[in-house]
Order: sequence, then structure tokens, then C-alpha cells
Amino acid sequence: MSTILPTLRQLKFLVALAEHGSFSRAAEATHVTQPTLSAGIKELETALGATLVERGARGATLTPAGEAAVERARIVLTEAEDLVLATRAAGEPLSGPFRLGVIPTIAPFLLPRVLPALREAFPALELFLREDLTHRLLDAIKDRRLDAALIALPYEEPGIETMSLMEDEFLFAAPRDHRLAKVNRLTPDMLAGEPLLLLEDGHCLRDHALSICGGGPGGPHGEQVRSDFAATSLHTLVQMVRSGIGATLLPKLALDAGLADRLDLAVRPFDPPVAGRAIGMAWRKGSARGEEARQLAEAVKGALSP
Repeated sequence: MSTILPTLRQLKFLVALAEHGSFSRAAEATHVTQPTLSAGIKELETALGATLVERGARGATLTPAGEAAVERARIVLTEAEDLVLATRAAGEPLSGPFRLGVIPTIAPFLLPRVLPALREAFPALELFLREDLTHRLLDAIKDRRLDAALIALPYEEPGIETMSLMEDEFLFAAPRDHRLAKVNRLTPDMLAGEPLLLLEDGHCLRDHALSICGGGPGGPHGEQVRSDFAATSLHTLVQMVRSGIGATLLPKLALDAGLADRLDLAVRPFDPPVAGRAIGMAWRKGSARGEEARQLAEAVKGALSP
């Protein structure tokens, strides 16, 4: 007696039902009629020999067997998607949709430099961009909602591979009348006791800046962080400095892109230069699009070269 295997379509119906909680919304999400989706779920229950969904006036609830089936259904569907992507990539790499995440302290300063070159190099590539904080981008990569992301390194995360593209040094920015505004040879030690303005918690750039100061809020130089001000973006941060509230550390990538132009700030390099972070590409280990992520990273690296 042969085993009746569920179809990908039936598994897709089950996952949609789990995500939306009702037959009508799941049918709408999968672009079928409600009777078609309901019949598909019934066929799946018959194939698996178990009741997966309890139907009630308030919607659909998964049974324990349904919960277990949904977990495996997601794996099967993502593996099927990987099969399609890997086959497509083998025939024509970097073509079709590619979902790329970018952190906010990189996106507005790097993308205008590299996107024209990427369009020229890969005319068949359709880039879908998402800007978010590093940890959320990496979660999306693990969940296969993103193919890769441009982030700041170092950033260790299990299940994630990275490739460094460029070093991005830190520069000191302050009002023109600041005590360090005209120092000829600025070193990180000179920041001792200086209350710095930084981005709010959650931005990896904040952690990189704190490492230059010698530690985090609980570390030896934690007193250097202004706790009464925290910016949500680099654009807000430079405006706070312009207002005379305090000084900060800014990435050269952003300054080269014009972040502080026409703001009349004192921007001083460290001597020797201080490497604040590296810009890198991250993707899921074992991803069917891992080689494409490497190729895209090489193209971005080339576009950033002088």
C-alpha cells in the first residue's frame, strides 16, 4: 500500500491558516477561495491521518498534531524554495529577486554609492531592500525572510557567515569652540572624562563607539556616555552636536557622504586613525544563495574601492 504524500500547496494552506487564524484570511493570503483552502486542509488531514485544525465560531485553532505539522511544513516549504533558488542560481546567478537588509547607519551613506554599479553589473537582479537594526536583520536571515544583509562587523552570531568589505574609521565631531576642536594629534585617551553623545541602545554603532572609549556603560569609561540624550539616527546625532549639547564619534563613511556638510562642526581624525568598525555582508550558513551573497559582496567591495 503506497503512502499518500501531502502536496506543497496543502502545506502552504496549513501554514497560512496557522499565521492568520481563520479560513477566510488564510484563503485571501494564498489567493484561493475559502472552500478551496478548506478542502485542501481536509485532504491534508486525510493524508496525514490526524485532525490538524479545530474549527469554531471564533476561527481556526491548531491541534497539537497541527502545531507539529506546521513546524515541519515550514521546513519543507523553505527547502523547496531553496531548491528553486539554487537551481536558478546555477543557471543564471544574481538574477531575479534578492532580499537585502541594511542597517540604518550604513544604508543612506553606502547605497547611493553602490546601487548604480550593482544595476550595471547585474541587470537581471531585482534588489528588495529592508532597513533595520542588526539583530532583527539577522533574525530575518535565519527565518529566510532575507537573503543577506549589510551590517557592521565584528558581530558574532551562530548560523551566520560574514565577509568583510571595508574598514570604516571613527572621527571626532564637536562644536567649533570645543576644547579638542583644534588639537593637532588627537588620541582616544584625550576623550577621558568627555561626556559623549551616542545613538540609543540597540544600534551596533553605539557599541563600537563605546569600545573606542574603553568600555560600555558599566565599564571603566561608562561615565563618558551622556545618559540624558540618545539619538535614533546619525542625522539626529549631528544636529545635537551642532546645537552645542556635546561631542560624538562618527563613522567616516557617513561623513564622506556629506552627513556633517554645512553644519560648521569641528571634525577631527585620530592620529593614528581609529578603526571603528568594518562594513560586511552577512548570510545564513548553508543558504542556497550563499554563493550569490559572496558575489554580491565582491561587487559592493569593488564599487567602494577608490
